[in-house]
Amino acid sequence: MQRLVRSSRRGSHRRRFLIFKCFLACGVTMLIASGALIFYLYQADLPLAYSDRHSQLLSRQGEAIAVFSSSDRSRSNVALNHISPYLIQATLAVEDRQFYNHFGFDLKGMARAVLVNLKEMNRVQGASTLTQQLARNLYLSHERTWSRKLKEAMYTAQLEMKLGKDEILQMYLNEIYYGHGAYGIEAAAQMFFGKSAEQLSLAESAMLAGVPKGPTYYSPFNQMKNAKDRQRLILNAMVETGNITELQAEKAYEEILQFQSPKLRTTGDQAPYFRDYVRNVIINELGFDESLLENGGLKIYTTLDMDAQKAAELAVTSELKDSPDLEAALISIDPRTGHIKALVGGVNYVRSQYNHVFATARQPGSTFKPIMYLSALSSRKMTSASKFSSQPTLFHYDNNRKTYSPKNFGDKYLGEIDMRQAIAASDNIYAVNTILTVGADQVIELGRKMGITSPLNAVPSLALGTSPVSPFEMATAFGVISNQGKQVKPVAVLKITDDEGHILYEAPSAAPEQVVEPAAAYVLTHLLESVFEAGGTGNRVSADIKRPVAGKTGTTSTDAWLVGFTPELSTAVWVGYDKGKMLGTAESRKAAPIFAKYTEKALEKVPPKIFPIPDGVVSVYLDPATGKLATEDCPSKKLEVFIEGTEPTETCDVHGDKEPEPLPVEEKTQSRSWWSDLKRWWMD
Repeated sequence: MQRLVRSSRRGSHRRRFLIFKCFLACGVTMLIASGALIFYLYQADLPLAYSDRHSQLLSRQGEAIAVFSSSDRSRSNVALNHISPYLIQATLAVEDRQFYNHFGFDLKGMARAVLVNLKEMNRVQGASTLTQQLARNLYLSHERTWSRKLKEAMYTAQLEMKLGKDEILQMYLNEIYYGHGAYGIEAAAQMFFGKSAEQLSLAESAMLAGVPKGPTYYSPFNQMKNAKDRQRLILNAMVETGNITELQAEKAYEEILQFQSPKLRTTGDQAPYFRDYVRNVIINELGFDESLLENGGLKIYTTLDMDAQKAAELAVTSELKDSPDLEAALISIDPRTGHIKALVGGVNYVRSQYNHVFATARQPGSTFKPIMYLSALSSRKMTSASKFSSQPTLFHYDNNRKTYSPKNFGDKYLGEIDMRQAIAASDNIYAVNTILTVGADQVIELGRKMGITSPLNAVPSLALGTSPVSPFEMATAFGVISNQGKQVKPVAVLKITDDEGHILYEAPSAAPEQVVEPAAAYVLTHLLESVFEAGGTGNRVSADIKRPVAGKTGTTSTDAWLVGFTPELSTAVWVGYDKGKMLGTAESRKAAPIFAKYTEKALEKVPPKIFPIPDGVVSVYLDPATGKLATEDCPSKKLEVFIEGTEPTETCDVHGDKEPEPLPVEEKTQSRSWWSDLKRWWMD
């Protein structure tokens, strides 16, 4: 009997020992496995974040200015020390109070959530830390599966291993979604309050910190009561954590917040209209697959000059800020290279994504006249001294089967005038006489060579810009005039590389095409400078432009234009309404100031340059009354330029008794500005 008892005791000890050995082996195995897993997670690279898979748009200076994404994302990253401390405290108080104390997982919070959910028999409380939320937002979908939860845990651990707490918090605040397309606190601050994240007040911070919980449900734009209830909850949480006092919380809750007007809300991406244009170029012209563009991590190097772009946006917004519903477009191209330097497709991208730069339903008005005058000059059918009578006229055309009777603005007629006067005053009678002299077909042919692709009707009214064209086409065409008659195809994309830096596309070198002789282009340039001189339609902004500039204004009942150029930039500005609303007098004068402000700001670091004078240009003094070569006896005289061989040869015989002799070319004693003096010296 005793043997049986002793035998039973020995068997029991052996079983306990075996169980202990099994537990010990399992513990060692788990310890080794855990160590191996930790080592693996520490050594392994984190996957590419969803936001990093989007291709980047880079400016000419190489800075990232936008991303390509299928979602309507507005994003602008900001450093943690440039975020309001109130926003940081509010976020931690409501989302993760133990953020700086845990290792990515709040075990107490998880246990508490489990108990609450079991009690309520529903999932009423979550326990995700900021790190877990960041891992989910960066690397995972929002599907509810065990495999997704496991991956989330692994990525959470890796983030905690590889990054400091401040880095994680900064990434979180730049990644979290605040609704209405705004990702990250900087985009949200601009979207809701029109200010930077650094400037957010306590009340504003508590309001924004509550939005990510339900971007639609807690948005003050959608549900103000829900947003205010959530704001109170967060302010109370900040009191509990000791960040603020109860008095501060009460004052913040009672504060009336000033939200950004819907008309003023902007996207966080820079140059959004340019981004959309580049997307179209990459997919439809260069043949890249859209999915590759959005998820391939490409880098798209562009021609956009951010200094010029900011100058363009500032010029448009400053001039139109007090004009509700008025739209605008600005496109600026370097005529020497074809590089698009700035592009503003509208006043507010959030309000309207329609890119007016490429709108082909707008009549250019008198801005089309320079194309016609260039055709007249290059064909030798007319010169800058050619005269027509500015008076009410009934024109016959189409073998006298049709008539056309244009009018001048305000019914102002100047009598006998030359081309310079006609351009400066934008005389319509002179313009129609010109197109009937040259031929509409010849004007259309030159327009095509200069970059006009829209349909042009071969009728006399073409001279007055009745055939719609886009601002993009007009800037391209005027670039030919600036570039001594050479046309360079506009380009926006210089190079595309994949995520490893391999070049997938590189733009070919610019191939200028000489579409009109340099001398003709220069003579027209010289004439177009008069638009900004006394008596010219652009004279009211001449004081704002401190460099040589040429261009042409244009106004219809619904459209206001100024298309002009310097040696470095060819710029088209359009202003009008989208709904066919007529322009008032004040609105019709907005295009010129936008052009002037933009040109000066965009070129503020570039020394003023005169337009280079090519071979084949001659200058002579003319008697304004007769248009003949001036003599010493002529009471007034003006210096005019011509294509060599087209200058007047007949000397004025109206003034004086002596045999007339032409006046030698010399510098004028009076000129409106220093560059005019310099230009005269250069020509002599």
